[in-house]
Amino acid sequence: MKFGYFCNTTNWNHKPYNQLLDEVKEITTYCDQNDWESIWYTEHHFNHEGMESCTNPLMMGVDAAARTKQIRIGQACNVITFHNPIRLAEDIALLDQLSNGRVDVGIGRGIYGREAINMNKEADLKDQAKNFRLFEESLTIMKKAWTEKFFSHQGEFYTYPSPNFTWQHDMSPPSEEFLDTKTNEIKKISIVPKPKQAPHPPIWQVVDGARSIEWAAQNGLNTIMWIPTVKALKKRFEIYRDAKSKAENRDVPLGEGISLVRDMFVAETMEEAEKLAGEHIINYMRWVCHWRGLGNHMDPGEELPVTKGKLDLLSYDFLHKRNMLFGTPEYVIDKIKELKSELNLQNLQVWSNFPGVKHEDCMKSIKLFTEKVIPHFKSKAKSKIKAAS
Repeated sequence: MKFGYFCNTTNWNHKPYNQLLDEVKEITTYCDQNDWESIWYTEHHFNHEGMESCTNPLMMGVDAAARTKQIRIGQACNVITFHNPIRLAEDIALLDQLSNGRVDVGIGRGIYGREAINMNKEADLKDQAKNFRLFEESLTIMKKAWTEKFFSHQGEFYTYPSPNFTWQHDMSPPSEEFLDTKTNEIKKISIVPKPKQAPHPPIWQVVDGARSIEWAAQNGLNTIMWIPTVKALKKRFEIYRDAKSKAENRDVPLGEGISLVRDMFVAETMEEAEKLAGEHIINYMRWVCHWRGLGNHMDPGEELPVTKGKLDLLSYDFLHKRNMLFGTPEYVIDKIKELKSELNLQNLQVWSNFPGVKHEDCMKSIKLFTEKVIPHFKSKAKSKIKAAS
């Protein structure tokens, strides 16, 4: 099994931002030095509340590329509907070159309305169909930019190159590869650099519903999933497997192409894990579930009791048994074994720097997970694991 750290940067206590970055750098460096396969940074905007405080996962990746040697650098995710797709393709390609081919590209459509409407009005989540068309077209352009020497695109939202623009320069020899040599009108454009990885870095789409899962599989994308219980995930994993098998005309094993994010906090005792981080993950879930409710935490066929408020049942005890890796190393090992047994899980991302958790407690948890949990899922223990300090 491959392990990644889901570094969803938070600042609930409103510490100085440079201190927050120093803490992220410590997590990143530790994971690289102790043979974690990947680290993933998130993208959120306008979050003055402090729940999600990283606006640019690619810039975080540039810093990671400079201070690490082997860990893969992912985004979970780039909200591609917010950005010019050519600029985004260029930035990702440049990061892939800077990191010597260590980039994983995470993509998504956005989940918060105040982000979407202010970053790009075309991405307004009130019109889900339009948002998806923008997402699909943006990804198409990015792939063209990465894989074609010169490319063009005419779509609903973008046209490249801009029509009726002529180009003539003594140091740019005219070529039919990109130019109408009779009129000097530009017909195609090219980005520089191309990615280090050919034809492009692995692409991972953040998904939830069945239609998104099927679409990702049909279009050759890996997927990132979060929250649901094992029983609910089983159905999602099967949908992805079946759609990918049909699209690729082969028997795709369950679990292939999927990365699962789980909230994790390892401590010496079950009680200590709850004491140090339980309140903080529940606080974060109040934020997320304000829109989603608790439905994503339920087993198939399970019904929520009727309550006055939609989050009245939200508690540590309610969540812990469903989808949390909180507890002793032995408990967490058993829960991951269940994921492996039921889902054939191959890629696990864990997150522990929840809003309000003390950084020293977060680091201790990461180190315990590294030393006590990860070796149980490796063919042989890594020799470079550092002792907990």
